[in-house]
Amino acid sequence: MSGLLALLDDVAAIARLAAAQVDDIAAHAAKATGKSAGVVVDDAAVTPKYVTGLPAARELPMVAKIAAGSIVSKLVILLPALLLLQAFAPWVIAPLLILGGAYLCFEGAEKIWHALLGHHDEGHEQAETISAAHLEKQRVQGAIKTDFILSAEIMTIALSTIETDSLLTRAAALAAVAILFTVIVYGAVALLVKVDDVGLHLSQTGPLGAIRAFGRGLVVAMPTVLNVISAVGTVAMLWVGGSIVVHSLHTLHVSLPHDVIGAAVTWIAGDGASGAIPWLITAFLDAVLGFVLGSVLIPAVNLLLKPIGVLFPEK
Repeated sequence: MSGLLALLDDVAAIARLAAAQVDDIAAHAAKATGKSAGVVVDDAAVTPKYVTGLPAARELPMVAKIAAGSIVSKLVILLPALLLLQAFAPWVIAPLLILGGAYLCFEGAEKIWHALLGHHDEGHEQAETISAAHLEKQRVQGAIKTDFILSAEIMTIALSTIETDSLLTRAAALAAVAILFTVIVYGAVALLVKVDDVGLHLSQTGPLGAIRAFGRGLVVAMPTVLNVISAVGTVAMLWVGGSIVVHSLHTLHVSLPHDVIGAAVTWIAGDGASGAIPWLITAFLDAVLGFVLGSVLIPAVNLLLKPIGVLFPEK
């Protein structure tokens, strides 16, 4: 009997340890999720464009393929690569964050300048007739490439917020973040691309006039909704990108941008202010800095990196 009681006590201790470990993983994943949320807005805003212009019956299968590619990128490629960097070259994390933040600033600024000035196509491109299957394959590959960049940024930000010495906890928290964000982003994308079909169905088969009118309203509203989401995603890119650059430079003891923004927040909101106002001012200033940085990077990227653009023909 004493042996049985000792065994039960050991099982209870193991159960308590496992529960504590799960709670620890959940806490780290929740913290990392909050820090990475801004990038997710852009991810959800970018993806719907890849499934537009194709048959409605292929929209959800395409979203599923992109989501599967995103999971592979996060769990099979990025997670082990980042853990190895954390273990053997942790000094690389901050420069990677700066590069990722600069990329987001570049993308956001480029979108704004294209909206203000219009996109100029260089030369005349000959029309190419391709099959729907080939077009779908191209779209999926392009979406997965873009998602890989955003996923790398999400995972790197998440890793930088997980403060634990346990490799298992760090890996499990990163995996939780990867799965959670993939479900959120591509669940939202699937919903967005099918809302107009639902609206069309309601407008044609609704038993009541109000339901049919609601369906027509959904169809009419969706282009505006997608434009709003795209605009929010652009602002989120500038805010998140600027914030990442500022905090990563501060980590590397380059504190001028961080100190200037902090002083500006104190001057505008008052010394000792707390709550939403200082946060909004900081986010606005991060976005302004991100726009300025991105605007500076546009000619540099076009001049120096455009030759490798062949790898991303969808851009």
